[in-house]
Amino acid sequence: MIEIQYLRENRDEAIQRLSIRGLSKGADDIDRIIHLDSERRRILTELESNRHELNQASKSIAVLMAEKKTAEAELAKSMSAKLKIDIKFFEESLEKIEKDLHQILVAIPNVPSLLVPPGKEAADNKTVFRNKIEVTLPPNSKSHWELCKTLGIIDWELGVKLTGAGFPVYKGKGAKIQRALIRFFLDEAEKAGYIEIQPPLLVNASSGFGTGQLPDKDSQMYYVGADDLYLIPTAEVPITNIYRDVILKDSDLPVKNCGYTPCFRREAGSYGKDVRGLNRLHQFDKVEIVQIVRPEKSYQVLDEMVEYVKGLLEKLEVPFRVLLLCGGDMGFASAMTYDMEVYSGAQDKWLEVSSVSNFETFQANRLKLRFRDGEKGNRLAHTLNGSAIALPRLLASILENNQRADGSISIPEVLRPYTGFDVIR
Repeated sequence: MIEIQYLRENRDEAIQRLSIRGLSKGADDIDRIIHLDSERRRILTELESNRHELNQASKSIAVLMAEKKTAEAELAKSMSAKLKIDIKFFEESLEKIEKDLHQILVAIPNVPSLLVPPGKEAADNKTVFRNKIEVTLPPNSKSHWELCKTLGIIDWELGVKLTGAGFPVYKGKGAKIQRALIRFFLDEAEKAGYIEIQPPLLVNASSGFGTGQLPDKDSQMYYVGADDLYLIPTAEVPITNIYRDVILKDSDLPVKNCGYTPCFRREAGSYGKDVRGLNRLHQFDKVEIVQIVRPEKSYQVLDEMVEYVKGLLEKLEVPFRVLLLCGGDMGFASAMTYDMEVYSGAQDKWLEVSSVSNFETFQANRLKLRFRDGEKGNRLAHTLNGSAIALPRLLASILENNQRADGSISIPEVLRPYTGFDVIR
């Protein structure tokens, strides 16, 4: 959630930053929050004053009764009764205002950085980098779903039989290259100083709320009603929630964690050619990196995380580009996001394989994640995360771009120690 203090002290800036997302009601929502917060603080002051008076009156009654000052004691009792009525009124008023305030706050997305380009859709994103690898395909080149069927490495029909569309079955060398990519990404993360976490694949609603998936992405998450749990859409959720309600020491920062998990997304409303093959799945594998840092270092860390993911793609020798997302294309909780897209030769299209985001204090405020900052006291930390990397579309690019005229597929050199083979035939 956006910090209320920030909105009080920076109203105009907050409205400007929300306008980058294309939100037309940003000013109305912020003014409503400021008004409710002012009322909340006024009522809280009245409540505390009345509680103090009641406490004093209660003490005086005992003294007056001991001194046999009956009339004064009865008057104090009458005052106490009235104070109790007032206190109940203020408590009920405070509860209602806090509920209304919370409902508005949780519905407002994070304020974008002023460096984020304005816009409402992907066409407004800004390309900030593109590597120089070009793809030359053989004349008889095929899409990855055709290659997988011919080579017998991914079976979509079997996935439909077992579960439904969007749940492929990896077989033989298809399963091995999946495992190779996961091991490669985890090994690279360890070299970069990330500590590996193996988290649960199911989380409670508090965890979904803490990182901003709930209530915003409720319709996109798989829900297990019998146990009131959600299948994770990304390892970001359980890994970041490790630090929910935690006060870190300054010496604990930066926190650098990574984790491999399957990810589950309903992808409601997706259809057509964009969901063919590995382009959009309901279950997929991903290695995630998460950092928790001091606020003044978060944008430096964001740049470092982007460079790290770029390095992975360079080692895999895939053509890729980096996009700075416009306000309207960013996630609900993000203040700034870079997407990495790989080029898929046979499809002649760019496919997103990674998002790296800085959430500033948005998640930390929901998580109550703070750190001790010397004389400044406890402060909200900044959280960041990145896909490093999501496998399906990356694998689609590798398969399509490395196909040969004889129908075989060459394995990127950096993966060969992990796969144990150089070619899929």
